[in-house]
Amino acid sequence: MTEILGGVAWGSAADSVPAVAGRSGLGDAGEMFEDFESKQIEVDGASIFTRFGGRGTPVLLLHGHPRTSATWHRVAPKLVAAGFAVVCPDLRGYGRSRGPAFTADHEGYSKRVVAGDAVAVMRSLGHERFLLAGHDRGGAVALRLVLDHPEAVSRVAFVDCLPISEHLSRITAKFATQWWHWFFFAQPDIPERVITADPDRWYRGDPRVMGQENHDEWREAMRRPDVVRAMLEDYRAGLAIDRYHEEADRSAGRRIGCPALALWSLKDDLEDLYGDPLRIWRDWAPDVRGHGIDSGHHVAEEAPDALADSLAEFFLDGRG
Repeated sequence: MTEILGGVAWGSAADSVPAVAGRSGLGDAGEMFEDFESKQIEVDGASIFTRFGGRGTPVLLLHGHPRTSATWHRVAPKLVAAGFAVVCPDLRGYGRSRGPAFTADHEGYSKRVVAGDAVAVMRSLGHERFLLAGHDRGGAVALRLVLDHPEAVSRVAFVDCLPISEHLSRITAKFATQWWHWFFFAQPDIPERVITADPDRWYRGDPRVMGQENHDEWREAMRRPDVVRAMLEDYRAGLAIDRYHEEADRSAGRRIGCPALALWSLKDDLEDLYGDPLRIWRDWAPDVRGHGIDSGHHVAEEAPDALADSLAEFFLDGRG
């Protein structure tokens, strides 16, 4: 999570692209998401841009901050080749997805609402029950989804993330220094003005690492003020309503009922801050396994083979 000012993309949009079917245009030309389809899927309060392809047991992949669904462009085809039907949406407010007007309580961008979007997207594609993986902020959505909709998820994987409330209950000077952006993003008005003044300077992305088409899609999204604001709403909800939802779950003794996998980046800072991430995840999931991957934070771009292999092995174990 330390690469906060690195290549990333956002998006909720009043002037978003119109609904499409078939190839999605930007980011789908050439090799990225070849043989995938894409369309805008209307859900309650939002319009979710979604890529999908393959046949077999459905897998839902949720991206993190500040990427779009394009971050999965090297992983998704590998899962399709392994026999899965793969669905990659832009989260509410990111990329080409559109969300509602912003409110003082940030509820419209809470993980509970975004998890509901994901379930609605999967049902619209004919998937009542599915496998699930979430990276970074998408991992927080995945946690909320599996707690709120346990009947929908057969297995869940969390990639380089922990529950938001676990981070906040362990705040130290080191955490506040390395993860300062959480608290900066929560400030009213200031981060919008700082970021949108020069988004190309704020976000840095390397097309050689991200892939040119993924980079181009990210760069277009992060230049849009409504996308930047939606990103900030994600973080503002995290420190408020999302935290309260997680704390209510813990107080009620609510835990993840399906098998879980935790993967983390060996070149990022989860182990440095907390030691073994599995020790924390075991408080949330009685059936959890996991390991580190030799990568930086954006695992799907930096170590797609290792990530795809780990996900496929875990998901194939439960496919029957």
